[in-house]
Amino acid sequence: MSLREEKFFALASIDYAGKSIEDLRKLFKKTLKSGMHGLCASPYEEGQQPGDRLSEGQIRRRLEIMKPYTNWIRSFSCTEGNELIPVIAKEMGMKTLVGAWLGDNLEINENEIAGLIELSNQGYADVAAVGNEVMYRGDLSEEELIEHIYSVKRVVKNIPVGYVDAYYEFTDRPNITEACDIILANCYPFWEGCDQDYALLYMKDMYNRALRAGNGKKVIITETGWPSQGSSLQGAFPSEENAIKYFINTQKWSREEDIEIFYFSSFDESWKVGGEGDVGAFWGIWDKNEKLKY
Repeated sequence: MSLREEKFFALASIDYAGKSIEDLRKLFKKTLKSGMHGLCASPYEEGQQPGDRLSEGQIRRRLEIMKPYTNWIRSFSCTEGNELIPVIAKEMGMKTLVGAWLGDNLEINENEIAGLIELSNQGYADVAAVGNEVMYRGDLSEEELIEHIYSVKRVVKNIPVGYVDAYYEFTDRPNITEACDIILANCYPFWEGCDQDYALLYMKDMYNRALRAGNGKKVIITETGWPSQGSSLQGAFPSEENAIKYFINTQKWSREEDIEIFYFSSFDESWKVGGEGDVGAFWGIWDKNEKLKY
């Protein structure tokens, strides 16, 4: 490793030696108050899950909690009340990355795409995301997804249009990468079993792989985070201490290198245990009752 690379990799590191959990909590609050680029919106209250209708009241309440700490909000769907998230966020003065949730239901996909186009053309989206981890889940073929991307690009002219997936998909699927105006990469060292001590280095590598795949296109990290409770995955251990360290390291790197990152997530959501196991419920900065966790 060259000295230049060594310097680059060391930039965002913090010496946590001798710091108590109370010290870490104070550092977390200081980091949070200094603000971040973006936050992923978690709109579902306890007892709700995707498919349930979201109320304007609950969206407005949660965005009000998030507003002092972030410049951007990312939403994941354009139906079932989710379409109100970018409208209210814009009203509050925030920028928006608006996503259409695509799956294996063609009718739902059409409604999501129509909603994304409408929000984009009405000025409520600053970046449009056509699908989230569709290739990872295998819900559509590559050709079907690319057609959806181009169908949005044909009618949305004033903002960049992309697709969200794990960073490596943009290397593995160059046709999708070519279709995107912007690379929207999810980077999760936790889900690849990485020890927290090395997680920032690993995320930097993930980001740089997406950057190379994009061949000059802008890359935004659309999701990254660390759970505060739950079962471990190889060398990755959920804990309050590790979640705080990961958050602080991520925000420090984001500021120092001007990396646009949407942190995942804003609030804990119990429904996520169905797809992710017990850790799924504990990715938030705030708990399910909207109280700051640290």
